[in-house]
Amino acid sequence: MFRLLFSVCLLFASGSAVRGETRLPNFVIIFADDQGYGDLGCFGSETIATPHIDRMAAEGRRLTNFMVASPVCTPSRAALLTGSYPKRVGLHQHVLFPQSTKGLHPEEHTIADHLKAAGYATGCFGKWHLGHHPETLPRQNGFDVYFGIPYSNDMNHPDNKRKPRISSDNLWKDQESAVKYWNTPLIENEEIVELPVDQRTITRRYTDRAIDFIEQHQDQPFFVYLPHSMPHIPLYVPENAYDSDPQNAYKCVIEHIDAEVGRLMDTIRELDLAEDTIVIYTSDNGPWLQFKNHGGSAGPLRAGKGTTFEGGQRVPCVVWGPGRVPAGTECSELVATIDLLPSIASLIDRPLPEDRQIDGQDMSSCLVSETCQNPREEYLYYTSHGQIEGIRQGKWKLLVKYPRRRGNRARGEKVAPEVLLFDLDRDVGEANNLADEHPQLVQSLQQRMLQRDAEIEAAARAPWTK
Repeated sequence: MFRLLFSVCLLFASGSAVRGETRLPNFVIIFADDQGYGDLGCFGSETIATPHIDRMAAEGRRLTNFMVASPVCTPSRAALLTGSYPKRVGLHQHVLFPQSTKGLHPEEHTIADHLKAAGYATGCFGKWHLGHHPETLPRQNGFDVYFGIPYSNDMNHPDNKRKPRISSDNLWKDQESAVKYWNTPLIENEEIVELPVDQRTITRRYTDRAIDFIEQHQDQPFFVYLPHSMPHIPLYVPENAYDSDPQNAYKCVIEHIDAEVGRLMDTIRELDLAEDTIVIYTSDNGPWLQFKNHGGSAGPLRAGKGTTFEGGQRVPCVVWGPGRVPAGTECSELVATIDLLPSIASLIDRPLPEDRQIDGQDMSSCLVSETCQNPREEYLYYTSHGQIEGIRQGKWKLLVKYPRRRGNRARGEKVAPEVLLFDLDRDVGEANNLADEHPQLVQSLQQRMLQRDAEIEAAARAPWTK
């Protein structure tokens, strides 16, 4: 009898071990909007308290050389989900507006598509900004459910007209304006359920939906995409997170996002899902510096949103996954949002479809291993309107910036570009232009940049159009 009980217990223990080893990891991607490199405590902020994200970093890994594919919203989000430079999927020409007639093509293969095919429950809760037409919303791009706003929170349904002309400070002082001045819709699946959305509570409601989704699907693998609409202006927080001093507006918003991240992380821990879940926290582009106390900080980086300097496209990134991600570590290798799709595919051991080309590469070792085994050596920089402007190879970054004097160029006048070459290992703030000292390097990098851009353009796929 004892031997029988011992055998049964041994079999049960072995079965549990096997299930623990073979269970597919859950994935959560939290994507802030316009949050700068220097806006988290774990990335050097001395003015904003982010204890929950800092804890993720202490228990996981900071990626300090993490890049987005565009310095503005729509192309950056397209790149994250498809593993492609935005030009490859036809969403490179700035952002979509309520009157736009295109969006992410449902035939593109997204992270959600890939995980759903592997048996995952998939949910999107937050700002989409890849097309507001029913044919382009999340459920047509791999997600089971959607709850969020279809474009930026400073855009008005249905034609982006009648927007307020009022200062950011005055908006902040009058939080009631959240339900009066901006006619931004809240969508559930494909239906508008609130117009205008009450932006004071939206960060919390996104998190509520994400938590409900995790609780409902805790017994199967799940993917939660949580693209917050904050801290994109206009800024709003619920009453218990509000400080009436507009100088503290941005600080309030980031600290509120951090608190909501803490609620979600507590749920994962309380459901005993920590060792089965990988959480990635990052941002879609750098801070909107022109809004001063309503915008963030790029820390040691140059410039911010809308530029191809590091402050526009290098963003904070924290990867958390106890038992999978080495705790308290840092990776300084070049990794990008376009690498997340192939990296996730590798982590679940499910190859990507071979019928299309993407630009990301498998960087899973940089996410979960002690050392990065396949370092990325090259990266392209596109402007907010989709023009090729730069390339990075190793420590060297080249930018070829044409003045925005379209009239002169249209008249056939030659406009000389500004050529900038930086050694990012020694000059992350891009203060020292070395172009004159390395003319041959400038020439070879520029040739490679144009060659790669031409290859992408020749193989580009069309977006969905109405």
